[in-house]
Amino acid sequence: MQLGGQRSSGNVEDRRGMGVGGGLGIGGIVIAVIAYFLGFDPTTATQVAEQIAPQRETAQQAPKVGAPADEMGQFVSKVLGSTEDVWTKVFQQAGQRYKAPTLVLYDGAVRSACGMGQSAMGPFYCPGDQKLYIDLAFYRDLQTRFRAPGDFAQAYVIAHEVGHHVQNLSGTFQKMQGARDNRTAVRMELQADCYAGVWGHHAGTMKQLDSGDIEEALNAAAAIGDDRLQKQTQGRVVPESFTHGSSAQRVRWFKRGMDSGRPQDCDTFNAPSV
Repeated sequence: MQLGGQRSSGNVEDRRGMGVGGGLGIGGIVIAVIAYFLGFDPTTATQVAEQIAPQRETAQQAPKVGAPADEMGQFVSKVLGSTEDVWTKVFQQAGQRYKAPTLVLYDGAVRSACGMGQSAMGPFYCPGDQKLYIDLAFYRDLQTRFRAPGDFAQAYVIAHEVGHHVQNLSGTFQKMQGARDNRTAVRMELQADCYAGVWGHHAGTMKQLDSGDIEEALNAAAAIGDDRLQKQTQGRVVPESFTHGSSAQRVRWFKRGMDSGRPQDCDTFNAPSV
């Protein structure tokens, strides 16, 4: 990616190196991860695991706010800044105002308005506090475990969580509250993939993409499809338990947003099939 001229976002909350009051422990992590792969809501899984885990008291300190000085901190803050620039313009064209989310960097475990988050569960967005959470160790997993290297693959992860924020601002989260089934969850995730593609389209028009960047994102989308993850973890694929969509679905919807750059082309809920 070409982010040298991109401004850094100030909406970064750096909690790396900070302790958290309470913790899931090994048993809680196992419960949360198992629940995730069985198709339960990740935030519900973390809340339940947090309730049954023994609590530990650790000293709290104020997180650092603003663009971090380290290389990876600078990278994510510039990617976030790029998403802010794109979605501010897209919302303005629709006569609306974009309220940017906060990106929280953390190590291991983190408290959110959606309960305790764990790095073992990957990046997530919490509509309750309008923050996206990421342990940068996930990027190592993306490269080694999922075999999806590259800076644009890393940027896609952030753009996907920002896509959930766009859903929150547009009222999609509220509309879908009464439908907590796996089919709805898949359509939510695929729409966020499509919104990530919308950002990628505009990042391209801003000359921020290198040759090969799109392939990196498509590879990342395929690598974290439910079918591939289930095959890795349990040796078999159970489509009924999908919560994020298959590799082919994730690639298809990301590419759809990437090709058009139009959020209105990301209506996964009214599509006859995904």
